[in-house]
Amino acid sequence: MNRRTFLVAGTVASLLRSRAFPGQPNTSGHHLPASDVHYRRTLSYIEETPVSGYHWASDAAYERFRDLKFGVRVHWGLYSILGLPGESWPFLAKSFPERAAYNQMYRTWNPTGFDAEQWLELFQAGGAKVFSFTTKHHEGFSMFATSTRVHSRVDWAAPDAPRIVPCNHAYSIMETPFARDVTGELCVAAQKRGIAVDLYFSHPDWYDVDFRPYALHPLQTSVSIQDPEVQRRQSQGARFTVVPDPTPAEAARMMRRHRDQLTELLTRYGRIDMLCLDQWLGPAVWPELRQTLLHIRTLQPDVMLRARGIGNYGDYYTPERFVPSGKENSSLPWFVIDPLGRSFSYESDPANYKGSDWIIRNLVDSVSKGGNFMVGIGPDGNGRFSDEATRQLIRVGSWLRINGEGIYATRPRAGELWHEGDSIRYTASKDQRKAYAFALAWPGKNLNLRTVRPKRSSAISLLGYDKPLEWAWDTASGTSIKLPDDLQDETHRPCRTAWCFKILVA
Repeated sequence: MNRRTFLVAGTVASLLRSRAFPGQPNTSGHHLPASDVHYRRTLSYIEETPVSGYHWASDAAYERFRDLKFGVRVHWGLYSILGLPGESWPFLAKSFPERAAYNQMYRTWNPTGFDAEQWLELFQAGGAKVFSFTTKHHEGFSMFATSTRVHSRVDWAAPDAPRIVPCNHAYSIMETPFARDVTGELCVAAQKRGIAVDLYFSHPDWYDVDFRPYALHPLQTSVSIQDPEVQRRQSQGARFTVVPDPTPAEAARMMRRHRDQLTELLTRYGRIDMLCLDQWLGPAVWPELRQTLLHIRTLQPDVMLRARGIGNYGDYYTPERFVPSGKENSSLPWFVIDPLGRSFSYESDPANYKGSDWIIRNLVDSVSKGGNFMVGIGPDGNGRFSDEATRQLIRVGSWLRINGEGIYATRPRAGELWHEGDSIRYTASKDQRKAYAFALAWPGKNLNLRTVRPKRSSAISLLGYDKPLEWAWDTASGTSIKLPDDLQDETHRPCRTAWCFKILVA
């Protein structure tokens, strides 16, 4: 396998590359789709088949993942204080004085509106079976009680900024006036409700100088500044500074802190169902990251690992901001992640929320193809969700209370039978004895289905409607379902979008 070494310093690369395992073809059938951006980013240095001794999560864990179907994704961090969309990303375009002010915001942050119980009550009312929380985004601020320390940071306010200076603090929520482990509180609230926990964790850390230059760190090296993605970001207004390469000692300290933080997340908060890794760290430190993955498997063998930055070592992946056009070309389970507003962080303008119907249609579309759907919402700096986001999520929960039988714990139909045109989506029970046809547009007085044949003499029902429906089948046109007159009045229908018809087929 071609092992390129761009984005790494020569001394660090030579120190760690000698410990790499040889690449080998993936013959396991466990693989990411070739179109996945993060997979392509790491393809040159991460072996296709994991090394001996590594194992993925169990079949039971994969089954639980595929049963979830709907979740809520929460991004909350220092960026939320500013009330602007984009999570950490706007930091890269800030002036040096603005960066200095940003990094000091934690000193006065006191989000007294945060209530873990209220958050999880909302997610439960919205029908979510899993929630994802940002324990640390790229900005480097830890939203949990970490015992690790940052030893080197940037003084963006220095006269000769950026100046690298020593430090010794956690840079975490516990160093704010609030001083509460919000990650721990959320895990407790979720676990007692039976809601699966997905903890997001960013591989890179833009506050800790040891992490330069990985994944668009504000400090780049003479080699990494030439990376096309860095140059693209520069053209869009991002500001990077070229500094010396990290020393071997700094690289080792970086990977030690990275591993220690993941260890904290997997040993302090009970069972963690998913670990949502993000971005990448590059080939020079891949051998150490691989050792971290082996270590993780000893802590929680069944935690499902998002594949970002770890290639086929991952258990699942996440198409972002789009639903795949068809069934995915991968054996890995997946869920779509898509924000309800303009980004995954707080959205202040109610007009920018996409609506409950948008969530429902994307959920149905994803599930019909074998995936899950996770909608992103962010609280404000005080820990409160937008009233409009709350209303839209609760509407989804109302829809799922009627139609959830056709969503939760279902599986796709075989081959291309997940749809008929643009307006019909199908799911099936695990035993394939029941098919669920979702009409994305109201069909009028008759619903015609070409690819499903009901079991003889069985009933067809509309979920949420208490009367059986008349139907007929013939070889030429398939199944025709008659919709009674009272359902032609939209106020008499069980819901206002994506109507689910339950059909016994075996």
